[in-house]
Amino acid sequence: MNSRRPWVVGVSGASGTPYAAAVLRGLLAAGESVDLVVSRASRLTLLDETGIAFRDAHWQEDLRQWLAGGADGKPDSFDVDVSDVRHWAAGDLAAGPSSGSYPVKGMLIVPASTACVAGVALGLSKDLLQRAASVTLKERRPLVVAVRETPLNGQTLKHLVTLDEAGAVVLPASPAFYAGATHIQDLVDFVAGRVLDAAGVPHRLYRRWKGELGGGSGGD
Repeated sequence: MNSRRPWVVGVSGASGTPYAAAVLRGLLAAGESVDLVVSRASRLTLLDETGIAFRDAHWQEDLRQWLAGGADGKPDSFDVDVSDVRHWAAGDLAAGPSSGSYPVKGMLIVPASTACVAGVALGLSKDLLQRAASVTLKERRPLVVAVRETPLNGQTLKHLVTLDEAGAVVLPASPAFYAGATHIQDLVDFVAGRVLDAAGVPHRLYRRWKGELGGGSGGD
């Protein structure tokens, strides 16, 4: 009997594909299975931010190249095994995550654009990403929405409140500096680590606050 229960990771069209890559690496490093949904808009962002064209027919090759790259654009910074990732096309509304009977642990939307936030808050289900998020909410499973936009207008704030009231964790992609970041990857990993914290997935992506001022400036 197949006992696989993945996390669904949705990548929307907001800037911030390094956040998604760091979350995916963190999930896989923790031994978690992943079902991946990459929206059409996010493919344009990914191409712009990394030069990688994410193709359905070659998704494993493209995903491996994406996850191997660092946030600074340096290729082959990470060695990642993507064998426990399943990819679903964003237009496939008959995919597994579109149904509440499909067993998953929850869903992480990283990054979440304001358009994606609106679609999920309003229950539009215009693509698989939005549909999977709606299913996650109705099934009372964990949903983490890493919104990546600034400034936020009143309508988006209302949508975020709607998601919060529905049980989602609204997690702005806001890096912190107390952990002693010295590279862009450190800032990216902090946000990714907070996403994984919200999902209850163990990781070692950032130095945690220990109640001591200056703790981020030296060693552990």
